[in-house]
Amino acid sequence: MPDFTSPQGRRIAYDLTHGTGPGVVFLGGFRSDKEGTKALYLEDWAKREGRAFLRFDYSGHGSSGGRFEEGAIGDWAEDAAAALELTDGPQILVGSSMGGWISLLLARAMPAKVAGLVTIAAAPDFTEDGFWAEMTEEMRAALAAEGHLDYPSDYGEPLRITRRLIEEGRKQLVLRTPLKLPFPVRFLQGTADEDVSVSTALRLLEHAEGPDMRLTLVDGADHRFSTPDCLELIETSVAEVSARL
Repeated sequence: MPDFTSPQGRRIAYDLTHGTGPGVVFLGGFRSDKEGTKALYLEDWAKREGRAFLRFDYSGHGSSGGRFEEGAIGDWAEDAAAALELTDGPQILVGSSMGGWISLLLARAMPAKVAGLVTIAAAPDFTEDGFWAEMTEEMRAALAAEGHLDYPSDYGEPLRITRRLIEEGRKQLVLRTPLKLPFPVRFLQGTADEDVSVSTALRLLEHAEGPDMRLTLVDGADHRFSTPDCLELIETSVAEVSARL
């Protein structure tokens, strides 16, 4: 499996399909990896279309080096920025959940490398508006004292939230300052998503500024957004963004 070492010294595993541009880059979610259903579906689509495609694992995720508990949003955004340098020209970013937040950070930091954007259940600022906002005072005190807190998770083993994840995440917030997206953008959101609410999608749509932004709500779709219909909608959205360039 190919990998590279980021400027920060982290080993990042990736899969790059060569083809025509603009290429498509998939950015996965919190604790997910590049072998997920959506990433592989888009890779298959890209190969059929002869399009360039990149999927990768953040440090501490999947096949990349590092420990998940030592990472934070800024680290993973740095990993994504380094991975983006593997590509030629502006790319269409497809960000799922946390990957939606990171794609917005890339759009802000590297606008010349972003041709368009598709987000799937985007979770901007979730460390602050989700984890921190939902903690009781007792939980916050335990986090401060121990440096971490274990949350029950619907996706397997308990989720370890670190104090650094919360504190570093405050440096990466995108919904508190102007967010310009001067390219075609398609936000996708399921109404049955128990991790990211429709109100978050609406807040993002209302906050961001851009000439071509649309939000599509899918009745009954959950956070995974991986049914055949949802996957087809992701593909259609990427194709639509491509056509608008």
